[in-house]
Amino acid sequence: MVIELLKFKVPPELQEKYIQKDAEIWTTVLASYPGFLGKEVWTNPHDPTEIILVIHWATREVWKAIPQTELDATAQKFDESLGFVCEMVGSEEYVVGNG
Repeated sequence: MVIELLKFKVPPELQEKYIQKDAEIWTTVLASYPGFLGKEVWTNPHDPTEIILVIHWATREVWKAIPQTELDATAQKFDESLGFVCEMVGSEEYVVGNG
């Protein structure tokens, strides 16, 4: 399993809207692809402006097989529906060990 970990700066008063739109748009699109295993949304107790998305994929290959055009279109739809700009401050990838 591979973990995609994304961090965004989102003002606390807008986080509820961000989380709702993310589930409505991004999670729906990602879940339509094989290999998507689930997604968690975390808030950072040490930084009230940070939202962390933890996305679980079966393999890196199935994750990276999503067409860039689909990702771009989804990002545009998400940004338009959100109505404000948030900054991505981190993007990491982890492989879950087998031992």
